Amino acid sequence: PVMGSPSQPVLPQRVFITGANGSIGRALAQRYRSLGAEVRGIDFKADPAWNVVAGDVRQPAAWRNQLAGVDLVLHTAAVVSMTAPMRAAWDVNCDGTRRLLTACPELGVGRFVQLSSVAAFGFDFPENVDETHPLITNGNSYVDTKITSEHTVLAAHASGEIDCTIIRPGDVYGPASRAWVIVPLEMMRAGQFLLPDRGRGVFSPVYVDDLVDGIVLAAGKPEGAGQIFTLTSGAGVSCAEFFGHHWRWLGKQGSPRTLPTGLTIALAEAGGGIARLFGRSTELGRGSVGLLARPATYSIEKARRLLGYSPQVDLAEGMRRSEAWARDKGLCGSKP
Repeated sequence: PVMGSPSQPVLPQRVFITGANGSIGRALAQRYRSLGAEVRGIDFKADPAWNVVAGDVRQPAAWRNQLAGVDLVLHTAAVVSMTAPMRAAWDVNCDGTRRLLTACPELGVGRFVQLSSVAAFGFDFPENVDETHPLITNGNSYVDTKITSEHTVLAAHASGEIDCTIIRPGDVYGPASRAWVIVPLEMMRAGQFLLPDRGRGVFSPVYVDDLVDGIVLAAGKPEGAGQIFTLTSGAGVSCAEFFGHHWRWLGKQGSPRTLPTGLTIALAEAGGGIARLFGRSTELGRGSVGLLARPATYSIEKARRLLGYSPQVDLAEGMRRSEAWARDKGLCGSKP
């Protein structure tokens, strides 16, 4: 790798990305390729054009040889669900992470970056919470397995197996974002979109390009080793404001419907139960409501201080780009 200076991160020659077909995995692959790195990856489906092989983090035989000669592993693969059974989430998010961590030093990988989530803070935390805040499990499979996988990664770093860095992205949106662009539009079109707490829950957006900027800094700077970084745009907005953009893209007046939190939870739990009864996968449930009723936002001061992280894309610009992508894909019709 090129020698780094205080302002420039060291750039890897070879990068390996898990969950490489996802919107974040793909954005990372594009960025590192543009920086001159050779990028490989795994996901459930192979994509030869992107150098992605078919594999599962729980089964090293399919991907272990791909780690040969790799400088940096970016681990984005996860069960991203607020309603997954605990064991299914643990198998991928915790045990799969440990299998990847074991293989990396055996094949000479020098740096491991884990994509966790601000969900590790749970749904109830103080204003401008930072990385020193102790985490508490709350019974939600996504929250609890994110906490456990972070512990696994930090233990590998502490024992000297491999230099590790943990990223807690905020609410990542932008082109191809399933959670925060595609699904909300689908639910709004179907008349199923509801916000708890009268839309006052705090959303902490980060545009995908800003997240990638932060990851490149955290992965490439020695100051990032052994550290946890929360990466958001640096500002929280109400859910009513954030999702009001999608609402208007669809040509709707006013803003999305809201209900008191308790009633929203009851409806979501009932709807989720019915969907599962008919064998349909659904994110309707208590966890998804909790995510949309968070009381506060997160501090990014540590990333600013140690990495020089500086988000560039404000909400208006990020939403403009997201809308252009959504229209191009036919998700909200032509521009009114």
